[in-house]
Amino acid sequence: MADPASDGPAPKTADDLFARLTDLGVGFTRHDHPPLFTVDDSKALRGSLPGGHCKNLFLRDKKGAMWLLVCLEDRAIDLKALGAHLGGARLSFGSPDRLLRVLGVTPGAVSPFTLINDSQVAVQVLLDAEMLRHDPLNYHPLRNDMTIAVSPDGLMRFIEACGHRPTVVDLDRLAEV
Repeated sequence: MADPASDGPAPKTADDLFARLTDLGVGFTRHDHPPLFTVDDSKALRGSLPGGHCKNLFLRDKKGAMWLLVCLEDRAIDLKALGAHLGGARLSFGSPDRLLRVLGVTPGAVSPFTLINDSQVAVQVLLDAEMLRHDPLNYHPLRNDMTIAVSPDGLMRFIEACGHRPTVVDLDRLAEV
């Protein structure tokens, strides 16, 4: 079934994602919860859920290039320094319409798992080096009323299976520049 907003296939569902992870041999643990829209919402609700807790920023530049930055939730991100690291890009946040069209989700549900919807491989993936030292890693699975925990290796296997070649970024070094 086509999505009339994008003239392409309908975005994948959480069940589609779970099937893809299973097919790839990526283990995950599912946690259901009320919808969460912000890092603060997540912190207030998660209790002692172990692992790295992450935020995901959908970014673009004036030329239309797009990035998904996946990092630890408490990271302060300097978009100017990140843009300089990316070759001088002037970064801003992608619009909700672009987010829905390209990654198939609305704000609050962004995660690396949205790459399952990027069939054109239009989004460049940036992963926080420090984040990858945590195991497990926690993300929303295409909707913000559940969280799934995966290993860093499982995350990389999924991203690469979606056709993306993630770039690991040392955000601590960016902050020093």
